[in-house]
Amino acid sequence: MSVTDVAIVGAGVVGCAMARRFTLEGAKVVLLERGTDLLSGASKANSAILHTGFDAPAGSIELSCMQAGYSEYLAIRESFNLPLLETGAMVVAWSESERAVLEGIEAQARENGIGDVRRLTAEEIRSREPELSPRALEALLVPGEHVIDPWSPFLAYLLQAKTHGAEIAFATEVLSGAFDGKVWTLRTSTGERRARTVINCAGLYGDRLDARLLGAASFQIKPRKGQFVVFDKAAAKLLRTIILPVPSERTKGVVLTRTAFGNVLVGPTAEEQEDRERATVEENALRVLIARAVEMLPALADVDVTAVYAGLRPATEEKGYRISTHPNRNWITVGGIRSTGMTASLGIARHVYNLYEEMSHRHSPVAEPAALHVPNLAEDRPRDWQSSGYGEIVCHCEMVTLREIEQALSGPLPAGDFGGLKRRTRCGMGRCQGFYCNARLAELTKDHFASPLAIGDAA
Repeated sequence: MSVTDVAIVGAGVVGCAMARRFTLEGAKVVLLERGTDLLSGASKANSAILHTGFDAPAGSIELSCMQAGYSEYLAIRESFNLPLLETGAMVVAWSESERAVLEGIEAQARENGIGDVRRLTAEEIRSREPELSPRALEALLVPGEHVIDPWSPFLAYLLQAKTHGAEIAFATEVLSGAFDGKVWTLRTSTGERRARTVINCAGLYGDRLDARLLGAASFQIKPRKGQFVVFDKAAAKLLRTIILPVPSERTKGVVLTRTAFGNVLVGPTAEEQEDRERATVEENALRVLIARAVEMLPALADVDVTAVYAGLRPATEEKGYRISTHPNRNWITVGGIRSTGMTASLGIARHVYNLYEEMSHRHSPVAEPAALHVPNLAEDRPRDWQSSGYGEIVCHCEMVTLREIEQALSGPLPAGDFGGLKRRTRCGMGRCQGFYCNARLAELTKDHFASPLAIGDAA
């Protein structure tokens, strides 16, 4: 049985970035994911905000990884055809008590190296965002906060890794393992795998993987559910800037933002639960979110809600990232990566590779990484339906073409399930939530998925 240099467990945002970084550094990589597609766990539900780190703990690993990830995304995004919706953000004070906190947030931002922040008066807020409630008293403008596509970057990272030799194994759960002093033998649901080093990026199951293979975990995952509401595309004209709350110790709070896909999003909630699998939406919480959104942006009262969804974040008993090394066992744990993980993922991958090198591992980097483009899903850039030869429009709400569906079902990393197809194309994610295109999608995806989409299934 062949031995890889590195086995990465988990194909969420961090695992995908990790596979890319290690492959580009010359390591022989296998990525093991128990789901049938990438981003099938906690990573599939996020707010898609590219954060500057202005409010991250000063001097923390989280801050350095966020800022490194932010810079790398900006440096590589055009080579992957990835969007950037340059919105900026305002941390808005809605009460005098919140207003008193803005000075401290501004000071922290400057300490974190974000020197272009500035305070906005109520009049300046209204000038920038005329539809925002006049209850806004003051704000801190953070020009560098932006919106991106929450899924396509990680498909791009895995495609680049695979192009340079990485193996990606979906539907492969790590069940147990043993280390003989040099090599790990991992028993998985699809057979044994051997690797010199293991990197645990298992997200919501990171503590359990450590406990299972190392005998103990240094942290405990405490799943935190976040519910979101998506308003129809008509709302996009009402808002230009990401509206951030004054954060608390426990959560960053409820955000109001445009999306790269032309909608407006409000969320998340922050609810701790025991279940690591199911993130249900609850009517009362959604009503509260909608009411809060309308309170901030009153014109939303006349805009339909397109979708609601919920996700789980792998919170732990501590606020910071839980990244640790076990040099004597060739093991690195990357745990507790919560809401900032999408931004930080590229930086986390670089940080972990540095830790790996400190464990006396060296490789020869890829001389000329392959440049590749992923299909664009963002509304502010050309879409596939705008070019000839697309065949037919399969999903009219999101203008998804037959050509896009066929490409997502083929190629080096075809969609492994219907969720993966949606994240590659946005089919079934518009106003009707798949009501009209579901039958056609079931026909097109027949024999592609282990769990086929039946005609009449809810999207």
